[in-house]
Amino acid sequence: MNTISIEIPSLVENIRIVESFIDNAKEKYQLDDDLYGNIMIAVIESVNNAIIHGNQLEKNKFVHLSMILEETSVTFMIKDEGKGFVINDLPDPTAPENLAKPGGRGIFLMKHLADEVAFNDNGQEVKLTFYLN
Repeated sequence: MNTISIEIPSLVENIRIVESFIDNAKEKYQLDDDLYGNIMIAVIESVNNAIIHGNQLEKNKFVHLSMILEETSVTFMIKDEGKGFVINDLPDPTAPENLAKPGGRGIFLMKHLADEVAFNDNGQEVKLTFYLN
């Protein structure tokens, strides 16, 4: 098992650090292109949610990102320092009244791109697991 971790202040411009983190993992562990694309979108959505909704853009709060590579899967853990949320209280982004809204699709995307998605610590931590071929 290989684990790498970073933590970033809650600034939207730090998304580029997360992109580099994922790019480096792709190169180091030779992740396939389709898997890489799914990881990039799902992890960026999760980190973006952690920065904006979890930590409320408070730059003195951090987002913690870890990647765990195992024989059959790669898992990303994204944790913020916010108050959390109730997953069942989120509106359905596919409902007709929400289709024209500019946001609200991050968790929907994560659930469709990752093989497993779990929310821990009242939603402060997201675990995204992707199976390796």
